[in-house]
Amino acid sequence: MFRFLDTALFKQHIEEDETIKLIVHKHWVLGLKSLFWPTAAFIACWVVLYAVPFLTMFYIVAGLSVLTLVWWMRNFFDYYLDAWVITDHGIVDVEWFGTFHRESTRILYSDIQGVSYEINGVLGTCLRYGTLSVEKISTGSTISMDHVARPRKIESLILTCMEEYLHSKNMKNSKHVQELLAEMLAQELQLREVKGRVSK
Repeated sequence: MFRFLDTALFKQHIEEDETIKLIVHKHWVLGLKSLFWPTAAFIACWVVLYAVPFLTMFYIVAGLSVLTLVWWMRNFFDYYLDAWVITDHGIVDVEWFGTFHRESTRILYSDIQGVSYEINGVLGTCLRYGTLSVEKISTGSTISMDHVARPRKIESLILTCMEEYLHSKNMKNSKHVQELLAEMLAQELQLREVKGRVSK
């Protein structure tokens, strides 16, 4: 289900010729933490209705339940839509600030200077989450995501994708250079042939 949700929600941030390798979210513990209070409020509403079973109370609880569900959905999307989309061309950093405000930053693998991760504290070590950072060549600026599950594995994936991308780009560039050289050589041979005919 989440794979379908990922494809539906993040497909709009990538180009047509790109392939999604992985979508990185913050650790699921952070998601549970953000959903705790809306869930508790929803359950509390229905406990109150069970304790005080009047029609007026039912309408009040129904209204409050709708509000807590909206709160729950907002917190879920706030957690879920802050993600990195790792593709075969680069990384897209997607940030969700509310229903009508989303931002995305694209970094191509050719613009990446380095990738690093840091695991801090007892909880981070036990649950294996940390901060993942990518440094850009052009500006020297760094984008990072904290509370990432298994950051070492994701760093390794990014480096592998980066190597494949740069290799394919170099192959395309060398093929293009070969084509240019072949074209120049053909033109040079034609010129010599024309000069040879003129001199005769």
